[in-house]
Amino acid sequence: MSFASPWAFIALLLIPIHLFFQFRSRRKTSPAIKFSSIDLLLPAGASWRRRFLHLPLFLRALAFLLLIVALARPQLGIEKIYDTSHGIAIEMVIDRSSSMGEEMILNHKKTNRLEVVKYVFEEFVTGNNEQLAGRPNDIIGLVTFARFPETLCPLTLSHETLSGFVQQIRLVNRREEDGTGIGDGIALAAARLQKADENIAVENKKNSAKDYEIKSKIIILLTDGAHNAGGLTPIEAAELARQWGIKIYTIGIGQDNNSAGIGGFFAILQRPGGNVDQKTLQEIAQKTGGIFRMASDVEGLRAIYEEIDRMEKSKIESVRHVDYAEYFSYFVLAALALLVLETLLRTTLLRKIP
Repeated sequence: MSFASPWAFIALLLIPIHLFFQFRSRRKTSPAIKFSSIDLLLPAGASWRRRFLHLPLFLRALAFLLLIVALARPQLGIEKIYDTSHGIAIEMVIDRSSSMGEEMILNHKKTNRLEVVKYVFEEFVTGNNEQLAGRPNDIIGLVTFARFPETLCPLTLSHETLSGFVQQIRLVNRREEDGTGIGDGIALAAARLQKADENIAVENKKNSAKDYEIKSKIIILLTDGAHNAGGLTPIEAAELARQWGIKIYTIGIGQDNNSAGIGGFFAILQRPGGNVDQKTLQEIAQKTGGIFRMASDVEGLRAIYEEIDRMEKSKIESVRHVDYAEYFSYFVLAALALLVLETLLRTTLLRKIP
């Protein structure tokens, strides 16, 4: 608790002065009836009225004390910290075509590429206490694609919700839906990011305590194949993203074609999951100001996310605000109650006859 007018406590000096003069005046007061001796009455002791004779005086002194405290304006502050975040809007675009079912090792166990992508993506979002610190200040959305793109999770700061949607990603299981529509996937993610400012403005109006500002917009594209479906080509979609100021980071999942040591038809036979179109992914990244990297295992994918972490940093500013609740009225009411009690005692039980 704090006091808005602590100088009022100077008045406390008046209370002992008041008590001093009150006791002094009582000692000087002549008795109403004089006796030659009261020795015979001493064994009877003092009555309860005699013992509480000074109670009204102390009640008045206590009332004055409470009034002085009220004058000092006691306040109880409730501190609130409002966070103003300057975050990054990130759309994750994840390939879920059948080729992403190719075998990959995760934590010494066999799984598929899609499960590895999901696992490391969650580390990127929430952090893993090692290379990745997490992205708590960023709004993140999720788009998946095979032949057709789909918005699985809209842009959100609720990363717990996002994690639930990530777990729902499954490999395509219908032949007519299989394919790799990279262009349409990028275009859908870019459209979501292009509207992100409007959506954030609406959220800021709903929650005025927290103003969120988008610092930049990026797409992280993960695929293990080459574009073979959809209406827009990857380069057309990348041009659209560039016009909207969106940067695209492209990640190829699988072996690096340039380091395999074998090419052409035999390379395709060695990689039944399909080849990553590195040339197109490189062009997408260059056109929008991003980077292209290949990841053949979990550690490689982590290292790419770590690189993106270093390049795309968000910040948060805290504004400290304190709301005060006034409590002087409670002290005033208590003082008035004591003064009323003092008056009642003086006029009834402890009344004195001059």
